[in-house]
Amino acid sequence: MPAAAPIDPAPLDGATLTERLKELAAFSDVPGELTRLTLSPAHKRAAAQVSFWMRQAGMSQVHMDATGTITGRYAADRENAKTLLVGSHIDTVRNAGIYDGNLGVVVAIAAVEELSRQGRRLPFAIEVAAFADEEGVRFLSTLTSSKAMAGLFDPSALDDMDAQGISRAEALKSFGAPVETLAECRRDPATTLGYVEVHIEQGPVLEAAGAPLGIVTGIAGASRGHVRVRGQAGHSGTLPMPMRHDALAAAAEMILAVEARGRADADTLVTTVGTLLVGGGAVNVVPGEVQFSLDIRSLSDALRARAIADIEEAARAIAAHRGVQVTFDMRHHVPAALCHGPLKDRMAEVVEDLGVPLVRLPSGAGHDAMVFRDVLPMAMLFVRSENGSHNPREYASPADIGLAARALYAFFLKTAEATTDA
Repeated sequence: MPAAAPIDPAPLDGATLTERLKELAAFSDVPGELTRLTLSPAHKRAAAQVSFWMRQAGMSQVHMDATGTITGRYAADRENAKTLLVGSHIDTVRNAGIYDGNLGVVVAIAAVEELSRQGRRLPFAIEVAAFADEEGVRFLSTLTSSKAMAGLFDPSALDDMDAQGISRAEALKSFGAPVETLAECRRDPATTLGYVEVHIEQGPVLEAAGAPLGIVTGIAGASRGHVRVRGQAGHSGTLPMPMRHDALAAAAEMILAVEARGRADADTLVTTVGTLLVGGGAVNVVPGEVQFSLDIRSLSDALRARAIADIEEAARAIAAHRGVQVTFDMRHHVPAALCHGPLKDRMAEVVEDLGVPLVRLPSGAGHDAMVFRDVLPMAMLFVRSENGSHNPREYASPADIGLAARALYAFFLKTAEATTDA
């Protein structure tokens, strides 16, 4: 391999990449905010812009796959080389910030552009993916683009309908995606080195630690569902306190038990109640039925299962004491996805080489990377974000974005050394 030339700051410059993020944010389906749902007209315009940047960066093979994902390939320095997948998503939630997902795409393109600028080819090809469907806002199923690459796409997802009665299959056809080539999306693990994703943290850990970058240890597994509490409705003025079977009071005690269980393992577990519905609620009615959501996440699947069992036990004891009934409906279970040791350690090396404090942390949010669990080695690099995510106030500084681009570029070079030495 030729000696590395000095890094020109232009492709990897954080200010330049921030401007690209702002350009992408202009592609919105709602004036005055960033709302770019999967397969929408704004998504199609953003996909065209990403395709242009990929070609500009030296990727000779740029195309749209069957799920609407834009992929660009930077060839290796040899025939029959393996491929490293890098990417993130360009669909957004409603009224989103400009960094979630999009940052990982523009950083990946920039790192490849720096290779092209130097005339460097590596002993593996690099394929950048701008996934079409990560957020799961428009259709019921989600992560369909990355699942297709992992060979896990469920054909029934084509029948999903949006709020206007448009199926995913119809939306893909209008988008210009070749749906008939779905089988070709799958990447062969035998010829793929792994998947790497750069993403804003979406939480406060890096900001609190004063660290611009973080090494992701894994993506937490999640269990979600609903808890229904049934008591007996009654008139608030005529029903004596000792004779009440108040579903809301019981649910409140159960919700505190949910919080207490999370706090008991606060370093490795989070438990959340995000919604509360009071059936027939009125100011002068003792509630007879209540439903609340339950979201439990942990990097340990065993701990997550124990927490569910503990919460159910506590809720049933509360129900018995208060004379109400409680039922659990926990249908959503996603296992934890641990990052690949060698890829994760290599990313840590390049971050340390940049003189950045080394922080390792799990991801409580889901990402495209999680679908490659047990399919491909995967790793993630987090970028410090202010004000969380999924809102217009999310923010990553140009300096931090530039560091992320330099880290990914250095990761490519270290992976090349490891591949050559293997």
